[in-house]
Amino acid sequence: MNKAELIEKVAAETGLTKTQSEKILDCTIDNIRKAVKKGDEVKLVGFGTFIKAKRKARTGRNPQTGKEIKIPATWYPKFRPGAEFKNMVR
Repeated sequence: MNKAELIEKVAAETGLTKTQSEKILDCTIDNIRKAVKKGDEVKLVGFGTFIKAKRKARTGRNPQTGKEIKIPATWYPKFRPGAEFKNMVR
């Protein structure tokens, strides 16, 4: 399912227009991004948690030359699915 298909489903199930549904979805995603960027956790009960996690610095290898390179530490977004969501997928 892509974003357009999700917007169609939301619009059909809520009775809102596609434009209204798209604005709601965009606003939701934007607020999740901003909160995670700040370092806040976004917990959606029954769905999961979005967090900002730190990846340690490590040594990698250039696949073309085989030479070792240093990969710096970095922040990345992480999603942990909730128990209800995990059970639903199983």
